[in-house]
Amino acid sequence: MQIAAPCVVSLTWRLADAQGIDIDELTEPIEFFCGGDDLLAKVEEALAGQEAGFETTLHLEPEHAFGDYDADLVFFEERAIFAESIEPGMQFEGPPPGARTPDLRDDAIYTVTEVYPDHLVLDGNHPLAGISLRLSVVVRDVREATEREIEAGSVSEGAVSVLASVQPGPHLH
Repeated sequence: MQIAAPCVVSLTWRLADAQGIDIDELTEPIEFFCGGDDLLAKVEEALAGQEAGFETTLHLEPEHAFGDYDADLVFFEERAIFAESIEPGMQFEGPPPGARTPDLRDDAIYTVTEVYPDHLVLDGNHPLAGISLRLSVVVRDVREATEREIEAGSVSEGAVSVLASVQPGPHLH
């Protein structure tokens, strides 16, 4: 079956930065919905019309991956509203309870980048923002999408873009 939206593809990949330093490797295939929000647009474009067994390496500039780094998404927040165990690398979605910074977005994932006695630094950029990437991808399988997947625009209920699993650090809940 050829890849054409809407369909579901099973992929494996190796992700590296532009200098070839490995960032992530997916050795067990994961399914992604083509024609929705599961895949980066450039990845979906490269896969269109291909079949199982197709392999390619893509060079993705930041604007085609996770965007440019935005210094306006870096915030200082009072240390007192966080648990004692907070440390750099921890992540959470949206503003923390008791946040005093007015511009924190509800839909952003924040990474704690630095912890000081009175405050900490929160970065709302994706960890790969501003980085050129090399993605070597292999199509392991292609199948028709179910009605439910077509309605959702995703294989999973919470759409996960390809590479979104590349989130270093433990998550806060």
